[in-house]
Amino acid sequence: MEATNGKLKRSLKLRHLVFFGLAYMAPFTVFDTFGIVSEETSGHVPAAYILTTIAILFTAFSYSKMVTIFPSAGSAYTYTKQTLNSKLGFLVGWTAFLDYLFLPMINALLTVIYCSSVFPDVPPWIWCVGILLLTTVMNIAGMKISVSANSVMVLFQLLVAAIFVVLTIRAIIHTDTANLFTFNPFYSEQMSWSTAFTGASILALSFLGFDAVTTLSEETIEPKKNVPRGIILIALVGGLYFITVSYFMQALFPSTETLQNIEGASPEIALHIGGMLFQSVFLAGAIAACISNGLATQASAARLLYAMGRDGVLPKKLFGNVHPRYGTPIFNIVFIGILAMLALFLDLETAASFINFGAFTAFTFVNLCVIVYYFKQKNTHTVKSILVNVISPLLGISFNAYLWYNLEVGALIIGLIWVAIGIAYLIYVTKWAKVTLPDLEFEETFSGS
Repeated sequence: MEATNGKLKRSLKLRHLVFFGLAYMAPFTVFDTFGIVSEETSGHVPAAYILTTIAILFTAFSYSKMVTIFPSAGSAYTYTKQTLNSKLGFLVGWTAFLDYLFLPMINALLTVIYCSSVFPDVPPWIWCVGILLLTTVMNIAGMKISVSANSVMVLFQLLVAAIFVVLTIRAIIHTDTANLFTFNPFYSEQMSWSTAFTGASILALSFLGFDAVTTLSEETIEPKKNVPRGIILIALVGGLYFITVSYFMQALFPSTETLQNIEGASPEIALHIGGMLFQSVFLAGAIAACISNGLATQASAARLLYAMGRDGVLPKKLFGNVHPRYGTPIFNIVFIGILAMLALFLDLETAASFINFGAFTAFTFVNLCVIVYYFKQKNTHTVKSILVNVISPLLGISFNAYLWYNLEVGALIIGLIWVAIGIAYLIYVTKWAKVTLPDLEFEETFSGS
């Protein structure tokens, strides 16, 4: 195996980034959230997805801007540190770590739920340990292996989703052909814009993944070209996929009144349209989603820790090292795997509440970084450049502010406690501001357009 001299190995192309991002987004989330959002929006899930896609694209565009300037594994942490302030950058990275840390836990929990439903006699901890051991070993082996496995599993999920749509269309034809081409899932007289936006705030979490590819910048070939393209492609492809699948599901089930289990609506729909055989195939797709998403989330979290460790804001000897042979931050990968074992002591709702706070913090600050960096450059301010570098990120900030407004009180309290711990650690590291956090130098290539 090729030696990497203690640095992350560049081996990823654009297609690898797209599959990584889609794996992080987990195509099967469209099924997991359908029942809840359908009830919230009174049968307008596709409309909520359209709103989410449009809103997320503003933030995705901001990420694509910043990764061109700072092609680092640190993502929002690096952008904030280099654009605004090193201490603020640490706090953004610390807060965003909630997102990266608890997503592997959620995947472990979902694996336990899915597998225990089929094999109820097997102790749940076996499934939890098994999935985390699998993702840890594959991530240690190298990103190329991990991304290749992810590509296969994402393709399988998309295949199952395609069969799901075909069977749904068949069911609609046998029930009421008029529903096949109805516009009601997108808009009807009963639709409320407030509930549609509330549904959009829930569905925003389905798009986590377009930003995660920025953590792979140092392992990507031609990162300043491929990573921005990957970010936009992931957001667009993911949005189109979510809108399409949810449309046919909504056309078949305009209301949740006929569903027995709103939270578990998708397995019920799978049984309805394809019987026990397809329900089994559907379950296999769900487990594949857990594995692929587990690989992606663990890899991203390890890269964020690596960037912070390399900068010295976390113990460098532990977090800032890359294995010279495998080209991966092995300690970080194992560390994330061990922390994810806490899934054995958490429920799904508690773990999910941690994610929102960290994700929305990162999104908000990346949009802010675009604006601040633009004015720092003192370029000629044209109408086009202001639209791209001020108005667009401001819209992204506005949407994230709305998401913050809709956060549960519990998630806010937990998030603020986590931030307080980060502030205390920052004070300790900087010895009450007597020591300055180190900065990294990057080639600045921002065009201002």
